[in-house]
Order: sequence, then structure tokens, then C-alpha cells
Amino acid sequence: MTLIMIMLAVLAGAVLSMQAAINGRLGQSVGVLKSAFLTFFLGALVTALLILFFAQPMSATLLSVPKWQLLGALFGVPYIIIMVLAVQRIGTAVATVAVIFGQLAMSVLIDSFGWLGNAEIPFSLNRALALLCLAVALVLIYRSNVPAKPRAETASEAGGA
Repeated sequence: MTLIMIMLAVLAGAVLSMQAAINGRLGQSVGVLKSAFLTFFLGALVTALLILFFAQPMSATLLSVPKWQLLGALFGVPYIIIMVLAVQRIGTAVATVAVIFGQLAMSVLIDSFGWLGNAEIPFSLNRALALLCLAVALVLIYRSNVPAKPRAETASEAGGA
């Protein structure tokens, strides 16, 4: 079951990259905020249908949970807007790896300190190396986007010989 969950998480990441690329193009056509609105509107509509037809009854409601737990819904807004802007300027790969780096760094902090009601998982050398590897990946992918500087012409190339 763990392997299936990992594979589903990888699939979710692939879908997010596709969403970022599509929303980036849509943002160029109709504007960043309209693109973000469409994403949330259609997402809310699909989710409402899923709730209507498939949701299991729960003992708690959105009005009865601690209010800080509702903040998670707000974090999607800056993510979508930033990604629509970023993909247009730095490309899907760099934007996605930067997001994943941010997710990993914050996840390690949440785990290490047991924030937000999660079990505490100690910081380790493996986690530090994972952060380092992803930071290196981000730099390498970003550098591959930057065009190489033109070489200075030599005398023979300039017609000197």
C-alpha cells in the first residue's frame, strides 16, 4: 500500500506540472487572475460533485474544526498565482523544482518540530542530503535555461587570416 501511495503522489506531482504549464499559457492569453479564478472555480465545481456523490459522512463539519485548519484552503491561491506568473518567465521545470524544494524544506521543518499536529520525525543526515541534492538540481535546471554567453571572435573567425 505504501508503494501505491508513493506512485500516486508522483502522479499528483506530474499532474501539477501539467497544470502549471497549461495555466501559464492560459495566463498569457487571458491574464493571471482570470486563469487562477478558472482553476479554482472548476476545481470547486468538480470537488462539489465529488462530495455530493462520493463523500462519506464525517463527525466534524467545516464549522466545527479548529479555525487554523481552514487556513490550508488559502494557501492554494498564492501557489496558483505564483505558478502562472513563474512558468511564463522561468519555465515549467524551474518553477516546479523550486516549488518542490520549498515543499521539501517546509516539510522537513514540520516533521522535525512536529508542527501542525504531526508526529515529530528527527532531522537527519539523509534529510539534509536530500535538501542539498534538490537545491543542486534547482541550480542545474535553472542554469540549463540560461543561454550560453557568446564566445569572443578570434582573429581567424573575424576574417583576419
